Amino acid sequence: MNKDFRISVSGRSATAPTVRGSARVILAAAGLALLAGCAMTTTDSVTVGAVPDDYRTNHPIMIAEKDQVIDLPVGAGDRGMTKTQKVALGGFLSDYDRSAAPVLTILVPVGSRNEMAASQAGSEFAHFAKKMGVPASRVSISSYTSQSAEVSAPVRVMYTAMKAQTNKCGRWPADIAESAENKHYANFGCSYQNNLAAQIANPADLLGPRKMTEVDAEKRSVVIDEYRKPPEVPASEVDY
Repeated sequence: MNKDFRISVSGRSATAPTVRGSARVILAAAGLALLAGCAMTTTDSVTVGAVPDDYRTNHPIMIAEKDQVIDLPVGAGDRGMTKTQKVALGGFLSDYDRSAAPVLTILVPVGSRNEMAASQAGSEFAHFAKKMGVPASRVSISSYTSQSAEVSAPVRVMYTAMKAQTNKCGRWPADIAESAENKHYANFGCSYQNNLAAQIANPADLLGPRKMTEVDAEKRSVVIDEYRKPPEVPASEVDY
């Protein structure tokens, strides 16, 4: 039953192998088109239609000055700095950069119910900050007007520091359920970038690597000696 299947083309006969050859050409062209489509998809996976579609681009980590603020409540009957205030202020000043030595401002309320207690507490806050390593020339005590004389306003302590930060999260310009495009929504990845920026102790590490430390020759010799030792062959536990 192996007969050549023949078709007539312009008065001539063409065998089945010619048809199969044309089919191969068509399949090869289709395969090249598919590969070309894959190549166009994988060349740029973060920019679609000139619109960035990467959370690192939409929410970049930036290095900028940021005010570090803590409000310490002071009761009208308090006399000086309390133990709770000392613990809170000590934790706040633990991040103070003594090499940069920014100005530490202590804002004491005026016209509030606790005006006298806040003034005394502010003076002790300044003394405590100096004991924590803040230069005396960088401590400033100022005041602000309280909004009401019937309430006890807090004492605000603040300084400016270089911090890694991102733009503010919570942007929802459009309903993500109504979009048919396979793109990230505006708030995607913002919390991740914020958490990553908050964990960076030295923002300068984002600008470039640090200088390598000196080699510990003694520790290096110990490691090399351990490497030169022949591996220990464990004793057989099989009782022959």
